[in-house]
Amino acid sequence: VMGRHYRNPDTSDLPFSYLIENTDESFLAPAVNLRSIGTIRDARKWPKRDRRKSNVLLDSIVFNLLSPYSIQKIIRGMSVLNELKRTSGPASEYYMYNSVKIMAPSLERGIGIYRLGLVKFLGNGLVKKLELASYKTEAQMREALKPEGNEGAGEWIDMAGLLVPKSIVLSFIDSIEKGEIRSISDINSYYRQWKDNYFIWAWNWIVVRLKSEVGIDVATASRDQLDAFVEEWKNAVVSLDEMMYSDAKKEFTLKSQTGFGIDGEAETRAIDFENVRGEFTSHPAVRDIIEHISKKKALARKVRRKLAAVQEE
Repeated sequence: VMGRHYRNPDTSDLPFSYLIENTDESFLAPAVNLRSIGTIRDARKWPKRDRRKSNVLLDSIVFNLLSPYSIQKIIRGMSVLNELKRTSGPASEYYMYNSVKIMAPSLERGIGIYRLGLVKFLGNGLVKKLELASYKTEAQMREALKPEGNEGAGEWIDMAGLLVPKSIVLSFIDSIEKGEIRSISDINSYYRQWKDNYFIWAWNWIVVRLKSEVGIDVATASRDQLDAFVEEWKNAVVSLDEMMYSDAKKEFTLKSQTGFGIDGEAETRAIDFENVRGEFTSHPAVRDIIEHISKKKALARKVRRKLAAVQEE
């Protein structure tokens, strides 16, 4: 959020956005923080700061930036933007949403970036399953992708950092009211179980959204259909990483070097900047992005080779 906003706009259905004030008007740039190096830095710093040593942690926290909780918001965001485009018409210069202006190019860009985030998360889950499972036929492949039930397939909530299906929490509250859960140790035990079940429940959620959002039904999917989506996933991951790379590069432009080597020429400022901030290509965040692109490309090749060996029905 930048500037002063007088109308208290509710933009909670458009996550990862910039809210900017210009001449007393509020402008929204949807989704752009998904491509921001700052967002990734923040997402990575909190797990690194968690230095708890105990085998039994009192606070159960899911640190994942992309999760069923955040992706459900992205899906709502895509729906909001598409509905604005439908009702106002594609020729509009800007769109009004809860007292804020969304410029037409920002709306189109937001839909695209949200789509990349959605495909990235759904693909993360699918690719991991395809990588780790053993299968030689399409039937075995589909069996490996089956969800472990319906728990987690609906709405998710954030309980002070513990991301969990809303239905699980409602059932938990009901058990407390009935006197079935009576102690703090029992409550903490439930929290730990929820943390342990995160990836099981997240996969149950992903299976439903693969079908509703990208048209893949894991119960009937062919190897070719999954192969095409793995390629789409790789392209989405690389696209977002390349956007972050470009965003990171802005920190190392001449403009960003203001205040460094203040008494010297441009070359002196650049040397002083590198001594303080580091050279661009050696910066940890930049190295992480480059390494991430390389790893995901290699993983996509590995999974696609595995799918190519699957016997078709």
